[in-house]
Amino acid sequence: MTAPGDDDADQEAMMAEWEAAEAAAGGGDGGGGGDDEGGDQDDLAAEWEAMMDGEGAAAAAPSDRGGVDSGAGQSTRVLNQDEIDSLLGFEEDMDDGSETSGIQAILNSALVSYERLPMLEVVFDRLVRLMTTSLRNFTSDNVEVSLDNITSIRFGDYLNSIPLPAMLSVFKAEEWDNFGLITVDSSLIYSVVDVLLGGRRGTAAMRIEGRPYTTIERSLVERMVQVMLSDLSAAFEPLSPVTFRFDRLETNPRFATISRPSNAAILIRLRIDMEDRGGRLEMLLPYATLEPVRELLLQMFMGEKFGRDSIWETHLAEELWLTDVELEAVLDQQTMKLSDVFALEVGSQLMLSATPNSLVNLRCGDVQLYTGAMGRKGEQIAIRIKDRLIQDDREQE
Repeated sequence: MTAPGDDDADQEAMMAEWEAAEAAAGGGDGGGGGDDEGGDQDDLAAEWEAMMDGEGAAAAAPSDRGGVDSGAGQSTRVLNQDEIDSLLGFEEDMDDGSETSGIQAILNSALVSYERLPMLEVVFDRLVRLMTTSLRNFTSDNVEVSLDNITSIRFGDYLNSIPLPAMLSVFKAEEWDNFGLITVDSSLIYSVVDVLLGGRRGTAAMRIEGRPYTTIERSLVERMVQVMLSDLSAAFEPLSPVTFRFDRLETNPRFATISRPSNAAILIRLRIDMEDRGGRLEMLLPYATLEPVRELLLQMFMGEKFGRDSIWETHLAEELWLTDVELEAVLDQQTMKLSDVFALEVGSQLMLSATPNSLVNLRCGDVQLYTGAMGRKGEQIAIRIKDRLIQDDREQE
């Protein structure tokens, strides 16, 4: 290992040696033989340049022998943040559909490829039409609602990607007993407030960043969200009746956690335009919320009557009327402890609360059909039906 001072001394010594050799060559020839002299000088210059290049490369390369660092004189280049992001594959514009690369692609490969739900596109296409009409009535302005895309995303990744400031509305699906999330961005909030409070057309909505939303702004956005939830219920009604109820309005994504960060969800991006104003609206439904209607969402078309075979239905109905069923006559029922049941032996007596005039229930499985009085006909016990507990569908028709 040589110090930087030693390298300079070696270079000076080599320069002096090269000059001495050149002078000796010139003196020995006495000024004659110009071609030989020029050739020797070129050879010496090439040799000296090769030696200098070799030593420079050796000094620039780090020494890994025995784990010893070369230390002084070695320069290292530090990558900036853009180069690090490019190396890892984390690009800023991830919503433009471009392919991911690097570590991000590896992470995304671990995401389960969830099944495609064809009926979900039909439902939200219906929602777009309903919202266009409802928001026009709500704002008394020319409103256009468009569906950008429907994608799958992890809930934790979505919370981290929400552009703030924004309002997050948590709603509950009553019949499905689970929650969903609506995110209204800042542009749409100020646009709706401006329209509802009488803002003039042709002027962009004023945005005041860096302050919390006022009570009036929160109240107006809440009314708009309730209109959207009503339309969402109407959009799902042909598929499965459900009521979406507004729960709360948050501005901090941490307080709008409705699912585990690793759980998958459906993300629906909508665009709402009001002439020269508008913004984006995102609706997130976890897969757990849609689980009760997952089988319906897997259908390729809406309606169960598509492709019915009337001949097969008639044949099936006729065969059902010929099915043998078991009819039970129940005189009395008692509730006993398990220990008392296991304590019963041959000869044990059970006291029934029924009397000779008590009615007997006739049932098929767990469905009670008739009540009647117990008697005797010949040598067999018989039951005379007195009342019908279930009506026949043919009688109702």
